[in-house]
Amino acid sequence: MGLMVNIVMTPCGEFWGRKWNLLDIVTAVVFFSLHCLCVMAPFHFTWPAFWVACALYLVTGLGVTLSFHRNLAHKSFRIPKWLEYLFAYFGVLSLQGSPIEWVSSHRYHHQFTDTEKDVHSPLQGFWFSHMGWILDSGSRFGKYGGLKNVEDLKRQPFYRFLHRTFLLHSIVLLGSLLYVVGGFPFLAWGLGVRMVCVFHSTLLVNSAGHIWGKQVYLTGDMSRNNWWLGLFALGEGWHNNHHAFDFSARQGFEWWQIDVTWYVIRFLQAIGLATNVKTPTEAQKRRKALHNKVTAAGN
Repeated sequence: MGLMVNIVMTPCGEFWGRKWNLLDIVTAVVFFSLHCLCVMAPFHFTWPAFWVACALYLVTGLGVTLSFHRNLAHKSFRIPKWLEYLFAYFGVLSLQGSPIEWVSSHRYHHQFTDTEKDVHSPLQGFWFSHMGWILDSGSRFGKYGGLKNVEDLKRQPFYRFLHRTFLLHSIVLLGSLLYVVGGFPFLAWGLGVRMVCVFHSTLLVNSAGHIWGKQVYLTGDMSRNNWWLGLFALGEGWHNNHHAFDFSARQGFEWWQIDVTWYVIRFLQAIGLATNVKTPTEAQKRRKALHNKVTAAGN
């Protein structure tokens, strides 16, 4: 309990006591602007704008969870290149960086989970794990010497193109399209509200997903299963399950653990588009189950 209080209350020294470079300032301005746009959205509410935001939340959210995370970072299933690139483009529209950058940070997170080298551990404070790490590009890109763990993506021209131009697609092109089609309400809801919600659903997995919830599997880190985060983040909230079996395309292992991303993958598998879909066996889950370790220790 004391550790949890310390984590939540710890200020982010890297945020307040360091020099900011141009990338940090631009990132902070974009974040602030999107949140301001989100605040203005209720004063420009229309039902079409609301449903556009909902549709884009699902599409771009799956771009992050299905493409960036389960497909590109962990290679938990395969899909045809045209479909892989389409989902990756949807992920770019979430404004969470390029696939190359996102996957690199996430692979380092799994390599150094909840240690001093973790790119976004709550051991450095809730704020740092939630947003502070994004605003400290010097640490984020310099800690590991660059993008050395994503050579598989860097070899592909499409991902190199997205790495250089993701701001153009997510802000300029999509923002212009929304404004032309539906005016300021579409911009406020489809860009502001939707992006802020997708942002925080992803970021809460890094922060809340390592603080609050239940541990079912022995993983050697602080990852937790959290039901409300599972709903909000399209299945990513079953985070202890994920850290126990990071190769798995499925994160909600129980029937009641809602995992929207898995349902989409399972549909793609059913129609023959997703292949080599990886999930843990029951024997693997039993071996790693936390209650088995406790029972063994008691005996």
